[in-house]
Amino acid sequence: MQHILKRAFLPSLMAATLSSISFIPVQSASADDRVLNNAAIGAGASALTGALTGCGSFLNNAATGAAAGAAVNGANGLRTRSDRRVNGRNILRDAGVGAGAGVVAGAVTGGCRNTLKNGLNGAAAGAAVHILDRRPAKVRRR
Repeated sequence: MQHILKRAFLPSLMAATLSSISFIPVQSASADDRVLNNAAIGAGASALTGALTGCGSFLNNAATGAAAGAAVNGANGLRTRSDRRVNGRNILRDAGVGAGAGVVAGAVTGGCRNTLKNGLNGAAAGAAVHILDRRPAKVRRR
């Protein structure tokens, strides 16, 4: 009975999902002109931490770090200009976004099969982007 339901409903559900996704308007990408710079910073930091942890190849770690750096750039680009000015940037948020992107990129590339080390490489890339990217500092209003 379960196989009959899967064969009857699953194709129509897939077709409905794919067609409804194409009709939904999406927000344009919010990466700015520094995305390549942040990806390069992330690639360098992740390649370094990958060499220290001994996990994966140099290119795999660099690709994971580049994805993490671009994700940190995108996460900071999603915030409004006034929110960035008032709240500034947070190293824990940048490291967390980098860790998440590192885990996902590590799962896709498959070079290092250790989730913890992929997350560590991504977090290091996110923290390096936070430290090395020169954005305007937080402005305190009096």
